[in-house]
Amino acid sequence: AASELMAPEQLLNDKQAEKQEVKGYFETTGFDRWNRIYSESNDVNKVQRNIRVGHQKTVDEVLAWIEESGQLKDVSFCDAGCGVGSLSIPLAKMGAGFINASDISEAMAEEADRRARDAQLDMARLSFAASDLESLSGSFHTVCCLDVFIHYPQEAAEEMVRHLCAITEQRLIVSFAPYTPLLAILKGIGQLFPGPSKTTRAYTLREKGIVAAAQASGFNPVRRSLNKAPFYFSRLIEFEKA
Repeated sequence: AASELMAPEQLLNDKQAEKQEVKGYFETTGFDRWNRIYSESNDVNKVQRNIRVGHQKTVDEVLAWIEESGQLKDVSFCDAGCGVGSLSIPLAKMGAGFINASDISEAMAEEADRRARDAQLDMARLSFAASDLESLSGSFHTVCCLDVFIHYPQEAAEEMVRHLCAITEQRLIVSFAPYTPLLAILKGIGQLFPGPSKTTRAYTLREKGIVAAAQASGFNPVRRSLNKAPFYFSRLIEFEKA
């Protein structure tokens, strides 16, 4: 009985420890590695270059979906887990009304801010800050969370979907590495998330659970796609408020 009572506390401690692990990684060696991946630098290996290509496919598709919807100008956006601004910066260039972007890594958020200022964007309509997903609050027409759930196990990811739905007025767009038997095998032998590319734990998620979490919060899937490149697999889903 005592162990059962301790289980929730231990789960919380494990969750906090993993969050600090991710934050610490992206503040140090991870920042240098992923800053290069999400740039035009030639100082990347083959795996990192393929991840760059795959992530860009996901970003490009999200931008196309948003542009196609016509819901861009005078619309508020939240870029949850913005990294170095791969989505926020082109979204601002397209004329988005306002973008609130954040990342768990202060170094990432600062780099995104630097890139936006170098691009001479209107910083009155674009802000970057250091924040974990759990701390996000407010209300936004559209919330995007791309390739961040790789750091969340299934239950925590579903909880985060519900949290993001709570701050979304109309449209939620998320991407994650989908669980399939093949990807489970590739991950197990190190061909999906190879050690040289990252050192934090990486999770694949069951799409059914992610969709169910959104639907329980009043959001239905309206579009989805699968973007992939060697060493990169990302299920992209757009949800709309019912």
